[in-house]
Amino acid sequence: MNHQWIYDVFINFRGDDSRNSLVSHLYAALSNARINTFLDDEKLHKGSELQPQLLRAIQGSQICLVVFSENYSRSSWCLLELEKIMENRGTHGQIVIPIFYHIDPAIVRRQLGNFGKALEITAKKMQSKREKQKLLLQTWKSALSQATNLSGWDVTSSRNESELVQKIVEEVLAKLDNTFMPLPEHTVGLESRVEKMVPWIENNSTKVCMIGIWGMGGLGKTTAAKAIYNQIHRKFVYRSFIENIRETCERDSKGGWHICLQQQLLSDLLKTKEKIHNIASGTIAIKKMLSAKKVLIVLDDVTKVEQVKALYESRKWFGAGSVLIVTSRDAHILKSLQVDHVYPVNEMDQKESLELFSWHAFRQASPRADFSELSSSVIKYCGGLPLAAEVIGSYLYGRTREEWTSVLSKLEIIPDHHVQEKLRISYDGLSDGKQKDIFLDICCFFIGKDRAYVTEILNGCGLFASIGISVLIERSLLKVEKNNKLGMHDLIRDMGREIVRQNSEKDVRQISEKDPGERSRLWFQKDVHDVLTNNTGTKTVEGLVLNLETTSRASFNTSAFQEMKKLRLLQLDCVDLTGDFGFLSKQLRWVNWRQSTFNHVPNNFYQGNLVVFELKYSMVKQVWKETPFLDKLKILNLSHSKYLKNTPNFSLLPSLEKLIMKDCPSLSEVHPSIGDLNNLLLINFKDCTSLGNLPREISQLMSVTTLILDGCSNITELEEDVVQMKSLKTLMAARTGIEKAPFSIVSSKSIVYISLCGFEGFARDVFPCLIRSWMSPTINSLPHIPHMSLGVESNDLRLGNQSSTLRSCSTPRSVWVQCCSDIQLTEELKRLLNDLNSVDFTESETSHALQISDLSLKSFVITLGKSLSQGLTTTTTGSNDCFVLVNNYPSGLSYTCTGPSVRFRVPEDSDCHMKGITLCVVYSSTFENMETECLVGVLIINYTKFTINLYKRDTVMSFNDEDWQGVKSNLGAGDNMEIFVALGNGMTVKETGVHLVHGQSSTMEVESSSMTMEVEQSIMVKMEPLPEVEVQTQPNVKIDPSPEEEVQSSLDVKNEASLIIQNEPSLEPSLTVQDESSPKPNENIFAKLGKRVGKCVCLKL
Repeated sequence: MNHQWIYDVFINFRGDDSRNSLVSHLYAALSNARINTFLDDEKLHKGSELQPQLLRAIQGSQICLVVFSENYSRSSWCLLELEKIMENRGTHGQIVIPIFYHIDPAIVRRQLGNFGKALEITAKKMQSKREKQKLLLQTWKSALSQATNLSGWDVTSSRNESELVQKIVEEVLAKLDNTFMPLPEHTVGLESRVEKMVPWIENNSTKVCMIGIWGMGGLGKTTAAKAIYNQIHRKFVYRSFIENIRETCERDSKGGWHICLQQQLLSDLLKTKEKIHNIASGTIAIKKMLSAKKVLIVLDDVTKVEQVKALYESRKWFGAGSVLIVTSRDAHILKSLQVDHVYPVNEMDQKESLELFSWHAFRQASPRADFSELSSSVIKYCGGLPLAAEVIGSYLYGRTREEWTSVLSKLEIIPDHHVQEKLRISYDGLSDGKQKDIFLDICCFFIGKDRAYVTEILNGCGLFASIGISVLIERSLLKVEKNNKLGMHDLIRDMGREIVRQNSEKDVRQISEKDPGERSRLWFQKDVHDVLTNNTGTKTVEGLVLNLETTSRASFNTSAFQEMKKLRLLQLDCVDLTGDFGFLSKQLRWVNWRQSTFNHVPNNFYQGNLVVFELKYSMVKQVWKETPFLDKLKILNLSHSKYLKNTPNFSLLPSLEKLIMKDCPSLSEVHPSIGDLNNLLLINFKDCTSLGNLPREISQLMSVTTLILDGCSNITELEEDVVQMKSLKTLMAARTGIEKAPFSIVSSKSIVYISLCGFEGFARDVFPCLIRSWMSPTINSLPHIPHMSLGVESNDLRLGNQSSTLRSCSTPRSVWVQCCSDIQLTEELKRLLNDLNSVDFTESETSHALQISDLSLKSFVITLGKSLSQGLTTTTTGSNDCFVLVNNYPSGLSYTCTGPSVRFRVPEDSDCHMKGITLCVVYSSTFENMETECLVGVLIINYTKFTINLYKRDTVMSFNDEDWQGVKSNLGAGDNMEIFVALGNGMTVKETGVHLVHGQSSTMEVESSSMTMEVEQSIMVKMEPLPEVEVQTQPNVKIDPSPEEEVQSSLDVKNEASLIIQNEPSLEPSLTVQDESSPKPNENIFAKLGKRVGKCVCLKL
């Protein structure tokens, strides 16, 4: 038939009888199954004409559910609808399913009793004329008889109404002309999951789209796939949902599953029964059938890639718009299939879990008040697993509080077998016995432990844990949580422990609960205590954990371990062992013994196979009397051992990778043999308050990545050789006695994070702070300092190769910063000036500066350069006067600029003839200052080479020929330069001049008769004067490192200014100050900074 259906289902019912009971549940279940259902009070609105719309709905519905109830015959609408329904059944082939709700079908069929009487009354109300009444009554009786003779459902004969509803939905799905997949009656949380996946599919509808649904068993992967299928399947003519592929393959162990899967796929797509004789013909048939068609295929519970490859070999077989959905517990399979998107199905939250559980335990959305607390306990046990909530909820339905309590107590020891069977599928799917051992070891001993730590131990057991743990994660048996800790769902953990409890290594037989000593792993405290007390341990035992409280400390004889020949893993806490330690297994790889009481490790305790040895909170004074040769030991942890005085001889621990001795307050000495540990990665001496300076041999450790010395208050220095630790990435040395960092530290190319001398953070941020602390603007804080070169590469500041000079000098003499771009140059310049000046912008200083009398102006001249006379000349100038260079120079250039900095270009012919640089400054002072004492430093910036040279006061005052050669080597012909000079507070710069001295040098005098700088036989260069900037000294400045930023101070600025990087067409980028109201692109930031701090001097370099 070609009739076009509008609805899948029409429900005919008497509202007062069943709308709020059976019909509401039925409608909800049909909707959840994505069955398009018409319900009158859902689709019709008040004030509309019901009859025409109802008739159209009846005619357009493929299936009609007729719900007969006690008062059904009292409704003329119900009877008129039934009349039309039975008429359509004959004309359009409509399917009619009767449902008898608390009424005997025979009463409806024969119109007996009150039902028949009500029918006659309703007919009389509808027709006033007797003949028409009789005709109408006959029509209704015929419709009732026809409908009741059809196959249907009797609610009164069903024990469970919800089960009946589900059966009705399944029958409807089977009769509909589509492939809707049945869903659970209570699909709590499903809609939100589907809403995340369907839009992604729709957004990729122009290509072949393949998604994977991944998660542990019982989370609802199949349910989610069905919901997606139901929502989108109508867009596809060709579609298939192949369910339970794993079970299909397991049933046919001979390999016939290939043909079985191929037959089902072809049958679904072609809507016919297909017969395939061999795999090859099936592959050809599938490829031919697909032939670039748009298809929807869902493959559920895939456990091997081959299962998918048996159905198609390439995405090219499918047409554009095709969708393939694969559900699996194994993420690696989805990766191998190259799915476009993996959707992980996560556990339900507590609210969803409680609702789902309540539907099964109470048949309502929330628990009964008197079961609220018990329900919360069950939900906690279920851990957000839908399967567990459904199974346990159904089991507890109708039971008493006492029975609930008993069930919960049992679940703590023995998990529910229905849940365990589902979860164990993933474990049984592990084909490698070593992977199963890894899983069971983690279940019993290592949940919450660091992944790398566990991997080290289990690798030492020969289990290949690096790949094994990855496989367990892919199989949804294990997960990695915050801080790289291993996590596991509680029910997965219980499943693994139940496997250990039930099975022995020998013959996989059921083990009596009275014989825990026969189990491979012992973790339950009572079982372990009994085994050690009664000496019932056997060679089956591979791992044992006993953690007691300090108040319940216990002692056992070592003979209890005599039969445990295969013991690999041992953890004890507050446990003492007496007797011959030779009884302990020689297969031990992991010993974690907390709060041991011996003074040293017993000599007859064999440790030759140990990989990890932990003696935290122990009483040891020395680890071993004579250090044994432990070539497999990789981790040694003696933290919190308050009596430990020294470290062992490390030369006998050649494989050691991690040395942890935190909080050992008596530890005072580190054996020099530590330098022999070529594999050492971590050293942790945190809070070892008696520990003195480390042996110099520690600098030989080329493999160490982390060195922790926090809280070692007795360590007063780090050797300069620490820079030789080429792999060192983290250095933590806070709260130590170290007051001065080794100068070589900033030359390290490996350190990423550092805490030292009050600074902590990434090295790229801390190293400049350390250097600036050495170059502190505090006048009397720095002695002579050697030259240092600082490179800026990829935002990391690193010293050049100056280690030999650095070792011979106590402090650096100058700093040379090499940047790799103008942006880095600008940012570093801002940092240097910020630290150098430590001030903010305000208005008051400018107002004061503008009011200064010309009579208070003074000038400085300092002459420095190769073979030039050095000295300081000062003078007081009159109003409107400046300085003039008056002596004759063979050649040279002169420049002037308002403010404390001068910008110029190095002449093209200056390479061989430059003799010096003379700086002259006119300044004002609010009090009498000693000029040399007020000098802070000089910065020489090369915008062409992206370099900054910083010279402190002592260096400037003792400038020598070697210093000049350092300056000259950075002056290339044509380079764009800027020189900034800083003085102490209380001085304001008026004007600055520079003269480049060529040939023979001469003395220089300052005259106060001109506003320009004049030099005989030189070229006059006049710089554009900069406007006055209002400033006031302020202790804090905050300048964010961005290309364009706003500078804010605690006081208002007259014209809000912002620091920006300005790219001028003819010069290298420099810092400029831009006034928002009147932009001045040539204004120089150094002038503003100089005015801001009132510092300037005249130098010759």
